[in-house]
Amino acid sequence: MRVVDKVAKATMDAMLRQGANGFGAMDAATAGGMAFLQGELEKRDPKVREPLTSVTWMRDIVCKTGGGFVDFTSAFNVNYGTSGANMLGLMGGETTAIPLMQADLSKDLWPVFGWSNILKVPFMDQQKMQQVGRSLDDLLDKGIRLNWSKANDLIVYQGFGGSPGIVNNSNITAVAVANNAAGTSKLWKNKTPDEILADFNQVLVNTWAASEYDITGMANHILIPPAQYADICNRKVSDAGNCSILTYLMENNIGVKQGVDVQIFPSRWCKAAGAAGVDRMVGYVNDEDRLYFDQTVPINRAMTAPDVKEAAYLTLYVGQIGVPKFLYLQPTGYFDGI
Repeated sequence: MRVVDKVAKATMDAMLRQGANGFGAMDAATAGGMAFLQGELEKRDPKVREPLTSVTWMRDIVCKTGGGFVDFTSAFNVNYGTSGANMLGLMGGETTAIPLMQADLSKDLWPVFGWSNILKVPFMDQQKMQQVGRSLDDLLDKGIRLNWSKANDLIVYQGFGGSPGIVNNSNITAVAVANNAAGTSKLWKNKTPDEILADFNQVLVNTWAASEYDITGMANHILIPPAQYADICNRKVSDAGNCSILTYLMENNIGVKQGVDVQIFPSRWCKAAGAAGVDRMVGYVNDEDRLYFDQTVPINRAMTAPDVKEAAYLTLYVGQIGVPKFLYLQPTGYFDGI
């Protein structure tokens, strides 16, 4: 090795031992000094995890939007009747009694409730969030819209302000389901597939009969608690394991034989909704001619203004939500004890 190369190597070794800037090289004993790189060495997941929640009103009821800021929504009803002894107007050769048709008009009113939330974005926090590439406004906006959805969920299923929801209308008669063959339990977990099918068909037949056997009045939307839904999904009809009880219900209920597309869904609002806190099965016609609710004012940003004292931007969100409107009570039934 040439003398020049030996000198260069000795110089480089010295620099490595002492550190190029004179601070000394880091060995195992001083490796902790690299802790400042921790933030740089992280692999960050850019997605922000939102809370676990469930809103299902859009699945279980028709929503009509529009109408503006109002106090009530209304709907008109008509009943027909005839006067005279010859009610149906059937005539023989010498009949002179001709009935007179009459119409009785009535109007139903349902309340509408206002809803509002304020989104507050502190100026300093907004500036800090920009350093990490996130928008505080977007995060809070998602929270407010979740609040709106949960408010709709509450009104749809349980009602608000003294007005009932889908699962607790006192004008709808609640019927206890039959006991199992042993006479010891009403619970589905203690019933055979055929006994569960009998309960299921009871919902359809009762609503059909109450609707003067108008097929459009037969319940086509069934809600049950999640535990019972899981049970009929997991349990097989027989040891052969050919299908679940849920499939058995869907393929063999009386509605299928009448051309009615019957659907069954889990709903946490049915748990303990029955008399004395028992679980409830709810059957109804999911159609705007039988049941719907209004969003007379869908959620919207009404106004935004800076607040110097708060050092923040304030945005007001507003909306209006109506209660479920049972246009007919006959196509709805409650069946307790499942």
